[in-house]
This record gives sequence, C-alpha cells and structure tokens, in this order.
Amino acid sequence: MACSKIFSELPELSSEIIKYFQGDFSTIHSCILVDRLCFIKDLRIYQIGNSIEKWVAAIEKIKRPIQLTDKAQNLNFINFIFKSLIKLFIENEAILHTFSITSYLDDYFDISSELILQNSNFIYNIKHLDIHLIDSYGTKTNDINPLLKFLSSNCNSISSINFPRADKRKADTAIKCLSQLINSQKDLKKICFTYYFPHSILLNSNGLNNLNTITFSYVCFENINGLTEVFEQLNALESIHIFNCFSLDSNFVQQMTKPFKLKTLFVGEMFESIELLLQKSGDYLENFGFQSFKINEDDINDRSEYNLLELESQLLESESILLELITKYCTKIKFFELLEFNNQNIYSAFNLIENIKQSLNYLSIDLYYNFGMCDDELGSIVLRNLGQILPFKLEYLNLSLSIDLSDLTDFEIFLKNSQNTFIKKLLFYNIIGGTREKVGQDVMINYIKEYIMKEERVKYLAFQNLFTHDHNQEELFYLEDEVKEFKLHNITVQKYNDLYIIFSDIIK
Repeated sequence: MACSKIFSELPELSSEIIKYFQGDFSTIHSCILVDRLCFIKDLRIYQIGNSIEKWVAAIEKIKRPIQLTDKAQNLNFINFIFKSLIKLFIENEAILHTFSITSYLDDYFDISSELILQNSNFIYNIKHLDIHLIDSYGTKTNDINPLLKFLSSNCNSISSINFPRADKRKADTAIKCLSQLINSQKDLKKICFTYYFPHSILLNSNGLNNLNTITFSYVCFENINGLTEVFEQLNALESIHIFNCFSLDSNFVQQMTKPFKLKTLFVGEMFESIELLLQKSGDYLENFGFQSFKINEDDINDRSEYNLLELESQLLESESILLELITKYCTKIKFFELLEFNNQNIYSAFNLIENIKQSLNYLSIDLYYNFGMCDDELGSIVLRNLGQILPFKLEYLNLSLSIDLSDLTDFEIFLKNSQNTFIKKLLFYNIIGGTREKVGQDVMINYIKEYIMKEERVKYLAFQNLFTHDHNQEELFYLEDEVKEFKLHNITVQKYNDLYIIFSDIIK
C-alpha cells in the first residue's frame, strides 16, 4: 500500500516520516524493532503515549524551531501512531505479562481498550495488572467496566493487581467488576490499594486463596470496620505494607486479632496507636521509612506565631518518640529511610541504626532541602557520626547531604570511619549552597579515590552535585576519564537516578 494513501489526511509532519520508509509504509514491518515485537511483555499505556508525544514534538521542533509545539495540532497523527503500535503488537502475536492502563487518557484508553476487546489472546496471560481511574485533578474517566469484565472472562493468570487510584466516589462504579475480576483469578498473590480501600471486595472471594501480600498507600482507614473478618480469611497472607496511610487509630489496630505481619511502614505523621501497632507487629517489620512531621497549612493560618512554635516543638517530640519506639520494638529492619531530618531527631536515628545494624542492608538519609536553603551543620553531624556505626556490609547506602566544600574534614572522617564497611551501591548527592566550586569538587573526588576506589570496597558508585543558586547539576558519571579510572578498580560509576531506590519499589 502506498504511503500517500495511508497518510493522506494526516498533518504535514507525515511527509517527513514517509521519507524514512522510502515510499512504502510496509517497510516498517521489516525493521529490527517491529520484527521483535512478538517479544513485547510489558505494555504501559501512559508511557507509550507520552513517548510518542515527545517524539512528535521533537520532530516539529526541528521543522519549525521558532514555533511552540501544540499537541492538539498533531493529535490525529499521535493517535494514529499509538493505534498502529498496538496493532503491530497484536499482529506479531505478542503476549503481555504486564499491563498498565489509565482511563483518564481518553484517546489512548479508547484505542487500546477497543483493540484488546477484539483480541483476547493479547491479554490472556497477564501476570501484573495496573489500573488508574483518575488523576490527581479528578479528570473525568472513561468507562472501564467493559474492559474489566472482558479480563474476568478471558484472563485468570493475574498474580498482582494495583487497585485504581481513585477516591470512593469515583471508584464505586467499578467495585462490582473488580470483585468479579479478583474472583476469577487462580493465583492472585499481591494487591495494592492506593487512596481507597473497598474492603468488601476481599470478603468471600475464591480468588484470594493464594493472596500473600497486601499494600496500602495513602489509604484513610477512618470508620472502616470489618477488617477482622477480612484478615481472618486470608490464610496465605505473609506480608502487609503501609505507606503514608491515615487514621491508623486504635479502632484499626484492635481489629487485628491474628498476627498482623506488617513488613513495611512509612510514616509522615504520628498516630495515637503506634505503640500498640508496634507491639503487635514489631517483630515482622523489615522496612521502615520516616519523614519529618510537618505543620499543615490550616495550622499556619489559624495559629499565632507562639502557638506555631509550640506545635513545632510537639512535632519534634513526636518524632523522637516514634524513633525510640521503633528502636524498642523493631530489631529486624533491613531497609531504613530517613527523609527531611533535622538536628533534633538525627541522634535518635543514629541510635536506631546502631540497634538494627545486624539486620540493616539498605540505608538512605536524605537532608531536608527547600527553596535553596541547606544545612551544612546537619550534614557535618551525619558525616562525623555515621561511619563508625555502619554494619560491616551494606547492599545500599544513599547520602543526600549539604557538605561544606571549603572544609572537607568531616567528609574525610566519614570515609575513614566507614573503611570497614563494604557497600555494594554507594550514592552521594551533595547539596551545595552556591555555584560550582571546582576545587572543592575535585578534592571530594580525590578523597573518594583514596578511601573507596583504592580499597575497592564499593561495587557501584554514583556522585552528583546540586548547586542551589542556579540549580545546575553535575555528575561523576559524565567525567569519562574518572569513570575509566574507577573501572580499573572494579567500581562501576552510574547515574545517581539509575542507582537510587524508591522506597515503594522495594516490595515489587
């Protein structure tokens, strides 16, 4: 088929792409990428659409560099490419294992849903299903129920489901179909609930006999009853993960009558029943994340300056109490992340690290940084006290600190004190209050060479500077000669973002 017929109603942009096909669109089927489409296993609708949009925008910028690219101008062409790709996946008999679909991206959802409903072989072997109903702005969603019903009838191999990111009002219409989908599965092992937990779908379901992992993320448990019945029937349940959830009050904890195997807890606020929860679950806890408690905007507007200072003092005290309780009840923590810490709670964190050093394998300490303000003194406290309390071996250590480049004594102290620790993945993110200072930067690299490279006590290394005055960044990864030198000592230098571990990813 001639290209002119296929692209006849598309934007002017199409003529540029036709040149690469040498007059025949069928040429695309012979390219290496298309020839390997049968191996596609992971289909994420948002990422595909976003990549196409960026590609089209880049082409447009080359053609018309002065004009701003408008996605709406090329919408038909973008949708055509998207639909063509999905068709190629299907025609090449790709069989998906991971499928992520977003119903608030109207065109992409309509296109992919329409094609899937006509081709059951494409989705019959899905293992991981990720559904998004709305975005953070409450965008109107498409009807996802036909797709859920189709999956219920044509796919029983799902092992993990990420439940829709929607509040109760938006998700209620899909609850029945989601219940049917869960009930139709033979080997469902993991479920993740984000923002909304319709616990009724976990009651009396034949599809939950093998469920071993439940994750709650940003879920509010206020006035949720019946949890005892839910957890009593989940006999295969091995781990529960809680990320920034709300209303974990005594009503919630008291409903946990059987062992509550809480493996992950990330908190950004204190709650009244924390000690009771840790008494029940502390022996199971392996992953703990803590973010400094913040004063919310309502309190700022409603309180006097004196009351705000008093509230801030109460929050600092709550942080210390939390860390002390974790230290008291949780001795098996493998992953510890400390975010936005301050002078008041850092020493309690040191006590916790020393208490769990026998089990600790992943450690991330991330300085609070906001609006160009950074705290060299706090960075110095960490560097002076951390090295000597580290375990002999770590899989991962991330330090995001403000380090004074005019005096690197504390940095050298840390490197000296941690010489007995082998760290597989070591990450430094240095927040510098100013613009680039070459001398200090080079001295830091020299210290790393002396205490880390020559000793070969790290396998993967990432080092990045952020200069707060102009927000420029620079990475060791892009210094080719330095990278080669580290490689000679069996140390692989990588980008900071490539090595960085997001807390929620540890359970995937």
